[in-house]
Amino acid sequence: MIGDEQRVVNAFCRYLEVSGWQVGREVEFCDVVAERDGEVIYAEAKGRTKAIGLDVDTLYGQLLRRMPIADESISRFAVVVPSAAVAAATRVPPRVREMLRIDIYEVTDGGHIVKLED
Repeated sequence: MIGDEQRVVNAFCRYLEVSGWQVGREVEFCDVVAERDGEVIYAEAKGRTKAIGLDVDTLYGQLLRRMPIADESISRFAVVVPSAAVAAATRVPPRVREMLRIDIYEVTDGGHIVKLED
């Protein structure tokens, strides 16, 4: 399991780059910050761990702390997790995620990215 977060981040960055995003890693204390056509995505990622529920809760806390103070309606926020953590990531209700502009991205074991829809 060690190093799985790096696998998740690498797959997500490749996905964004192929879609035309300019990607930075470890920017403003976020795992990934991506920009395209004036839009910005701030992303936090977790890999497979022994305490995935707790670690995903920590991920949400990290993401909330890093949200810009100014209301940047062009910004989105991403929770990026492996398939094994999707159940934990979706415990935050869809209405709350929608209000905070948080999207969930699943990284499959094969490295494919799935943007989860509510």
